[in-house]
Amino acid sequence: MNKAVVLGTNYYIGLSIIRCLGREKIYTIALDYTNDDTYGAKSKYLNEHIIVPNFKTEKEAYLNKLIEIAKNESEKPILYPSADPYAEFIDENLNILKEYYLIPMEKQGLWTEVMKKESLIKLAQQNDVLVPETVEIDDPNFKEKVVEMIGFPCIVKPTDSPKFVSEFRKKIFYCKNIKELEDSIERAKDKQIEVFVQRIIPGFDDHMYTFDFYVNRTGKVTHWTTCRKLRQFPINFGASVYTEQKYVKELADIGIPFVEKIGYRGFGEIEFKKDEKTGRYYLIEINTRTTNLNNLLYKSGLNFPYIQYKDMINENLSPKVVDYDTGYVFRYFFEDRLAIRDYIRNGQLTRLEVYKSLFRKKAPAIWSISDPLPAFNYSYILIKKALNKIIK
Repeated sequence: MNKAVVLGTNYYIGLSIIRCLGREKIYTIALDYTNDDTYGAKSKYLNEHIIVPNFKTEKEAYLNKLIEIAKNESEKPILYPSADPYAEFIDENLNILKEYYLIPMEKQGLWTEVMKKESLIKLAQQNDVLVPETVEIDDPNFKEKVVEMIGFPCIVKPTDSPKFVSEFRKKIFYCKNIKELEDSIERAKDKQIEVFVQRIIPGFDDHMYTFDFYVNRTGKVTHWTTCRKLRQFPINFGASVYTEQKYVKELADIGIPFVEKIGYRGFGEIEFKKDEKTGRYYLIEINTRTTNLNNLLYKSGLNFPYIQYKDMINENLSPKVVDYDTGYVFRYFFEDRLAIRDYIRNGQLTRLEVYKSLFRKKAPAIWSISDPLPAFNYSYILIKKALNKIIK
């Protein structure tokens, strides 16, 4: 009776949500503001695809359309954001949308608070969770503190990641000296994006871990597992492109008390980095929506979109922890090839190391033998873009 509404199908996260729900026979509706590049909407598991106003430029019209869609249903649909901007939009309008949709979060503003790096750092510090040393750019002793507390190289990070990534197509600025640091801060200021400076926790990309979890309506973590990145793109400071499910109990020991204490609800993913010198785990960020690794989590035995669905309609699934190594790895083939190229060029990986890593059980980002059309459509999109570039 309760349908699922997925926001955004122009990236494989939306596709993975649709598949996870469709395999459980859940009626699924996808909303996009354009038909361009919406390869996720080609899934055989999708029941309806609706074009709606642009949520970035027509916020009120988009909100009204969401309400209209929900009003046409006999039961409240469950709402799923597939990207950070969608999660921010839901959070901004949470109290209104909860009248028409089933949404796990109870506290308006909390999703945004943990997504924004500056407020997340404060939350973590208040709850005794380690975060990398940080210096605010308006600190009166800014340069001295950067040199003494952080050193070089260091990174300039945004408080609002979606806006920064949209503008610069990267997650951070990497700075090797004070000149690069000052230039990076000016670039951010020119775009009116707030930033801060942070220490780089030592360790290769395989020192990056995730704690993926679900907090139910009563505020308890009921399902979780952990993963370890092996490669990311852009390399060193990018998104997962080759990641294994790997059980690390210490991450849950840190993450569970933290998310329960702050009143978090629904699915979430905490990203940690392990200091190669001390072995301590530092909180890097929190994703409040379904993540890149969703198919890996599904293959490992945790269907998080369906877990949320059952929780929202008061038909809870039994708690489950994947407390062993399943052997599965997530792979986003297109960007992993680019990452491999850059790792080898920079001398961070050898061809032999890459070759040995490839023979694992895969959880592909897009390809599915039982649902191949999205992958074919995605390939067509890439070919079309390449041809247009050649013509230009």
